[in-house]
Formats: sequence, structure tokens, C-alpha cells
Amino acid sequence: MTEEITPELAGLVLDAQPFSALLGARLVEFAPGRAVLEVGVREDLLQQNGFLHGGVLSYAADNALTFAGGSVLGAEVLTGGFTIEYLRPAVGRALSARAHVVESTRRRALCRCDLFMVDDDGERVVAAAQGTVALVG
Repeated sequence: MTEEITPELAGLVLDAQPFSALLGARLVEFAPGRAVLEVGVREDLLQQNGFLHGGVLSYAADNALTFAGGSVLGAEVLTGGFTIEYLRPAVGRALSARAHVVESTRRRALCRCDLFMVDDDGERVVAAAQGTVALVG
């Protein structure tokens, strides 16, 4: 049986990631089988056409998937792999990566993440990802 991870511990794990701090990522929801990560849009995170860079979307999907998987497997997890589909240009004031566990075993979790751009007019799906999270050791 894995030790339950509290939302406070999950937040500390995110805060301990220098790259997450660089991007200003926030873990706004963490519950069994679910995690939501947000990144505020800044000019230095945009690509040449003014859209949020795909690397930021990919980062958010990767981390949200792993936090969702870790919520059921425990803290000692890593991303086993994931794919992402970019659906439309990412424009808005914030990115919201919403991941959930589709199915899990004792050592692996299959997770899905929908990525939304949020603005004053609402939100819109801009990408979707799916991946596996694996227990380490």
C-alpha cells in the first residue's frame, strides 16, 4: 500500500522543481486520481507568433499527468512516456492542465490531460495528452 500524498506535500514537490518555479507553475487541485496545474501567460513564454510556446504546453501536460498518477501510486513516480496533440494556437491569460487517471495497476497509471487556455471570455481546449506514470524502484 502506498502512503497517501496530501495536497500540501504535492505542492511542496512542485515548489522543489526549479523549472516549475521558473515557469511560475501552480498546483491548484490535487485529489485522488486528479491534478490541475496552471501557468500564467507571460511574454517570455510565447513563441514568435504570439502563442504560448508548445514546450510550455508539453511541460504542463507532463507534470499534470505525473501528479495525477502519483496521487494513486505514491510520491516515487516518473513519467513513463506521453503523447500530446496540439489542437489550436494557445492564446489567453493562463494555461490550465487538467489530468486524471484513466486506469491504474499497483505500479503504473494510464493518465489523460486536457489543456485549456483561460481568458476573460471563458476557456478553450488547445491540446490533449495521454501518458503513463510509473512507480520507481
